Amino acid sequence: MEAADAEVYAELDRGVDQVADDVVRWRHHVHEHPELSNREVKTAGLIADHLRSLDLDEVRTDIAGHGVVGILRGGRPGDRVIVLRADIDALPVEDLSGVPFASTVVDEEYPGGPFPVSHACGHDCHTAMLLGAATVLAGVRDQLPCTVVFVFQPAEEGPPVTEKGGAREMIAQGALDGVDPTMVFGMHVGPLPKGVIGYRVGNQYGASCLIKTEITGEQVHGSTPWMGVDPMPAAGAVLTGIGQIFRQIDAFNPVTVSIGHVQDVGRFNVIGQTVTLWGTIRCCVESDMSRVQERFATFAEHSAVAYGCTATTQFLQDVPAVHHTQSWVDAGLPTLRRVGGEGNVIQTPPTLGYDDVSEFVNAYGGLYVMLGVQDTRFNDDRTDLTPIAGGRGVVSNHNPRFYADDDTLAIGVRLHAHVAYDHLSGALAPGHER
Repeated sequence: MEAADAEVYAELDRGVDQVADDVVRWRHHVHEHPELSNREVKTAGLIADHLRSLDLDEVRTDIAGHGVVGILRGGRPGDRVIVLRADIDALPVEDLSGVPFASTVVDEEYPGGPFPVSHACGHDCHTAMLLGAATVLAGVRDQLPCTVVFVFQPAEEGPPVTEKGGAREMIAQGALDGVDPTMVFGMHVGPLPKGVIGYRVGNQYGASCLIKTEITGEQVHGSTPWMGVDPMPAAGAVLTGIGQIFRQIDAFNPVTVSIGHVQDVGRFNVIGQTVTLWGTIRCCVESDMSRVQERFATFAEHSAVAYGCTATTQFLQDVPAVHHTQSWVDAGLPTLRRVGGEGNVIQTPPTLGYDDVSEFVNAYGGLYVMLGVQDTRFNDDRTDLTPIAGGRGVVSNHNPRFYADDDTLAIGVRLHAHVAYDHLSGALAPGHER
């Protein structure tokens, strides 16, 4: 490590200490006032106001709905551009976290609602940490070679099916116009032990799509089912039979097909015309997706025919897997270990969760890591998480009781800042020896 770099690292760390209380305050505010995908009006306003206060070179708003992009050009010459990305939307999930700043928000107008709204996936943490990183990096702009781009992305959880949104739409609407990214970096909080940084070579998050299957029969009164065609048994056949799809896919490639919502129009004594099944397919190996889709559509269609109905299936909102190359992981590990500590940086197993940060990482290269924020520890062989005695336990993302420890947020800010400086200075790049 050169003396000049050590001096910048120390200045970055001082900046993190100075902004730490603000990061917690921002996190609490965003958590208490969550907004669903494509409705992040106030969250985007808070972000844009703070970025403007930092006197960035440019602040772009209203991208793909309520996306915000801040551009910081450093004072030293360079040819690298790093994108730091955070997602800002919440979930239609009740907040049972038990924290004093818990959400009581209910969105009465969201399609399909009303819904309780909460940050049960930690996007409040992501937003606050990136605001903190923007503050820290703006404070050392004279020492930064080239450019940092701060991307605050809406609709990561998926917009309503009749709307566009998310990472792909941000790119399509010019979020990165005029810059030429050479790396994308971000992180996702989760139930790993506090301060642990998880990475993976290959696919860290799975490929995903949304399923919409409409099964159509013939509406009739519930007292005379023989005079119509009931689509509900056909829907039940699909629900109970999708497990057989796994037997038609390589058993060594993890796949899930889940139906999360069954939608009918009618009342207790009416056999309805149509039942709509909403669900998701997740594939660890992306090339399996088309085969699973084909199998599901065929199974739904034939199951419906067996009950005298018809079925049509659409696959929507496809999201590619988040993929990390060995070269990017090798380039990033020294930085991750310097920030997290040698023993706190681990390779994690793949997950069938999805994150459309893949649209950025897969296009430009980079890393997307996990940051542990919970009262957990690994068992002896590091294959499973267990609660720490007296702590709040292991609570997965999207659970109404999901929680994150405020003390870990500063680690995320520091990680953003150090990764940004290392990439811009040339230390974090594939093929670079440190």
